[in-house]
Amino acid sequence: MINKYNIGVFDSGVGGTTVLKEILELLPNENILYYGDSGNSPYGEKKTEEIQQLCKKIVQFFIDHNCKTVVIACNTATAAALQYLQHQFDIPIIGVITAGAKTAIKITKNNSINILSTSFTALSKAYAKEIAKFAPDAKVFQEGCPEFCPMIEKGWETYSNRQKILKEHMQNLPSSSDTLILGCTHYPIIKNDIEKFFKGNIVDPAKETAIQLNDLLISKNIKNSSSDTGNIVFFVSGDLNKFKTIAEKFLNFPIHSIHQVNK
Repeated sequence: MINKYNIGVFDSGVGGTTVLKEILELLPNENILYYGDSGNSPYGEKKTEEIQQLCKKIVQFFIDHNCKTVVIACNTATAAALQYLQHQFDIPIIGVITAGAKTAIKITKNNSINILSTSFTALSKAYAKEIAKFAPDAKVFQEGCPEFCPMIEKGWETYSNRQKILKEHMQNLPSSSDTLILGCTHYPIIKNDIEKFFKGNIVDPAKETAIQLNDLLISKNIKNSSSDTGNIVFFVSGDLNKFKTIAEKFLNFPIHSIHQVNK
């Protein structure tokens, strides 16, 4: 019975759809609830306790809606709240930072890793701490980008100064690093622009997060064995139409089931 329960995936907005896309590819038979908390976005400028309370509310929402596991598809929320949530709830909960760190360590040749993220994730040094567990000699350089999430939520292409802002942030990171982690799940949406300013390896933690989720479902014996394609239902605390437009463009399929929730 529990195998057919839902997987809860959440983010501060549309960014987590980059993780959702990989989960759907790897686990097409799972039923998924996606919660985009765009009404409280951006998380990257909030205090730890505030992020934890927002995340706690979302996880409780998932439990009330028959979820068997939760994926925090947001680097800021992972940095601020993963351990807190794991202590608060019995349900298995995973984040995205471990996946990103491990992937970067695997592919870097010169042990020099750049990270683009929200200000909160950069200041938390969550990636540096995680990378140090597996590669203590690695050099890690972090750049917080407070403008990116709001710009992506509102429509990246609508900003004529987007390349200038992106270039300024990229210039704050050493060009000698051979690997760049997209340390915010919104950033794969603008990966094509980021590639103009970085020619090395670009790590999107989404794929590894989906693999980690698959491993978790197998280990807990809660993977959906049905051959039917799973259902996806979206819940959004901000502007429904804005979310739908950006999410559909990135996911490349129409969203049929989407509901407004209170922020």
